[in-house]
Amino acid sequence: MTNKLKIINDPVHGFIKIPYEMLFDVIEHPIFQRLRRISQTGLLNLIFPGATHTRFHHALGAMHLMFSALETLKLKGVKISKEEEKSVLLAILLHDIGHGPFSHALENILIEDWHHEKLSLLLMQQLNIEFNGELNTSIEMFQGKYPRKFFNQLISSQIDVDRLDYLKRDSFFSGVSEGNVNTQRIISMMNVSQDELVIDAKGIYSVENYLTARMFMYWQVYFHKTASLAEYFLVKIMQRAKYLTLNGINLPASDNLKYFLNRNSLSETNEEDVLKFTELDDYDVFLSIKMWTKSSDFLLSYYCKSLINRHFPKTIISSKPFDEAIICEKINKTNLYFNIDFGNEIVGEIKRTLLPYDAEKQPIYLLQKDGNKIKLEESANQILSSFITQTNSKYILFFPREIS
Repeated sequence: MTNKLKIINDPVHGFIKIPYEMLFDVIEHPIFQRLRRISQTGLLNLIFPGATHTRFHHALGAMHLMFSALETLKLKGVKISKEEEKSVLLAILLHDIGHGPFSHALENILIEDWHHEKLSLLLMQQLNIEFNGELNTSIEMFQGKYPRKFFNQLISSQIDVDRLDYLKRDSFFSGVSEGNVNTQRIISMMNVSQDELVIDAKGIYSVENYLTARMFMYWQVYFHKTASLAEYFLVKIMQRAKYLTLNGINLPASDNLKYFLNRNSLSETNEEDVLKFTELDDYDVFLSIKMWTKSSDFLLSYYCKSLINRHFPKTIISSKPFDEAIICEKINKTNLYFNIDFGNEIVGEIKRTLLPYDAEKQPIYLLQKDGNKIKLEESANQILSSFITQTNSKYILFFPREIS
């Protein structure tokens, strides 16, 4: 008999336990193993060389933090059955199962109208059939349909275990210490009031530190100007490849990638769509990009060479939109230099917007000693919460280095 109650050594959290055999069976499934070949942070390793971790790492880490959160809640008197515990661990383990190549970057490009959460649900339902309905409750929790709301909030909210893991993990692998949040302190402050997730009032500063750490990680790492440009070019590569393929150009690519390049619309899914998707990963895309550097199509080749050789256009960042006249000047110079008339395809402006804390849509509640709960930003002890409820935007102008 195989011992399925394994212990996994994780560089971020230390030893991770697999407390239920069902979890081991799901981890061993090919659909889950595919996450080993899906980057957690897209092309961030082009800027932060250590950021080569995968969705597989993150899913295990989120499961570990979920287990810690459940242990905390049970110690505080919250009744959680073994079935509920197993189900929510399965739900968080599978919450990212629907991510495509390079995670968020290519969402809705190769597979139109297929958000990763929609795909995750599809694949969870497929696994549920294979495992004879053992994921029924997990799917309810994932969708927010389970009566006890706090289970879904632990999976997806403004202070869920998903965010707690990816912030700490991305901080660790990128080497950016500003994102290194104290996950154990925050988890130790978690509580439940009227079946909703709350934070004990004395944990307010840990929560504020977490919110600001997330804000810094977005501006310093996820929205880094070169990272934003790399992601933009990856999207342009796939859009261009799809356009050329649908217009009769036979581009070299893996069978899995060719399948999606040849599909004009995937709003209606079938079994073959899902099967092909579960076989598609970063390697399919990156191998194709390497081959397309030699494409006779100027734009496809330009985008691909920029990524493969890490030879990106020059970028300028601003807190305000760039003047249209400046952008037009760059486009004209580009057209003249390359003798083309589509300079607007390699000159442009990227906008990045962040709302650090959404106090209206998903407020974080503090549980006071008298049993009442208040919104985080309404606490007399808050220092930063009321100042991070405004949307911030930055603008990135990019143009070929040859014309600078």
